[in-house]
Amino acid sequence: MHFNSEIPKICCFDSGIGGLTLLYECVRRLPCAEYFYFADNYNVPYGSMSSHQLLEKADGVFKQISLLNPSAAVIACNTVTAQCIAPLRRKYNFPVVGIQPAIKPAAAAGSCAVLATPSTAESNAVKQLVLRYGMGRTRVVPCRELAAYIEGNIFNIEPEKICALLPQIDAEAVVLGCTHYSFVKKIIKKHYKRPVFDGNAGTAEHLRAILGTFDHRHEKLPEIHFIGGDEEKNRRVFSNMEAILNSGKITF
Repeated sequence: MHFNSEIPKICCFDSGIGGLTLLYECVRRLPCAEYFYFADNYNVPYGSMSSHQLLEKADGVFKQISLLNPSAAVIACNTVTAQCIAPLRRKYNFPVVGIQPAIKPAAAAGSCAVLATPSTAESNAVKQLVLRYGMGRTRVVPCRELAAYIEGNIFNIEPEKICALLPQIDAEAVVLGCTHYSFVKKIIKKHYKRPVFDGNAGTAEHLRAILGTFDHRHEKLPEIHFIGGDEEKNRRVFSNMEAILNSGKITF
């Protein structure tokens, strides 16, 4: 029960800006905490890397995270979660929470298509999620350029270009299998005219359950440190999260 004795120290890691969508949900639910956001914007996208490369990258960041003695670490990248979370949990002695595609609630709504980076789409972890929760009506569809476009154009997203990068699907619901995609959730929903699910809220709730915390929303504003990658960009994006997530056309 970290809030009873100390302010929780939560470390969040993603390849770039995508994880800021999950950080946003964590901060909403756990505002009385100190956050450290680790990013690697210059090597986006992670979805085209091999498992060995991914683990090498992730472990390098987790070595930095371990020095902070965190209350928990959050992997805000579906690709890293799918490929690396098991060895990272074995190696480090603090809770490691990973984001996963929200297949279970989406499949309950009908047939669904999971949009994901190639590495996430090919991972055994996601294949197991599909087998466990997909109800035999879920398929994973790789999107090769979508995350990179969002990362590189976040301050001037063009809905037409997003739509051009979206695959054709035949499903009743859409699952976002990359946190970058959450920035353009409204555009994707409008394009497919289908319900769209992501795993951000569920992962943030899982983190809160693990820490055994409750809402101190009015007691303290969160302290957020941006470490690595393009720190100025990440800070700027996070400061505009409300506007970005609530806009179908993003221009700053």
